[in-house]
Amino acid sequence: MNDTFAISALGRKRAELSGELERHESAARQLRIDLDALDQTIRLFDPDSDPTKITSKGLRPPHAAYGGEVARVVLGTLRQSKTPLTTTQLTMHVMADRRLDTSDRALVLLVSKRVGAGLRHYRKKGLVRSSVTGAGSRKHAKWEIAT
Repeated sequence: MNDTFAISALGRKRAELSGELERHESAARQLRIDLDALDQTIRLFDPDSDPTKITSKGLRPPHAAYGGEVARVVLGTLRQSKTPLTTTQLTMHVMADRRLDTSDRALVLLVSKRVGAGLRHYRKKGLVRSSVTGAGSRKHAKWEIAT
């Protein structure tokens, strides 16, 4: 049995993962150096402090939006559109604007829920309005700026 192709592919994958690991280890080393320098600076201002007792702060998920970012894209898209748009269409605009992976179904669903919640919020405020089109399982809302 000749597994030359499989062994070659596995070797390339191992080299790729090894390189990625080295890059992450290098980044971790640099973060430790930066933390040490910051700790020393804190001790310059307060020699009695123990910077290691400062708790770590969690990172925002890579897809997290900053305040008002989704609303800006949604309302801007609706203002420019000549026709009402569905929540799905608006979700795709938001994801494209933020360079998010539109093939990630879980992420599309999450962003869609956020867009829908924002639209309902702005409908209550009178900024947007919706109209229902279709019937049965094909029923969906189309959104536009309220005039």
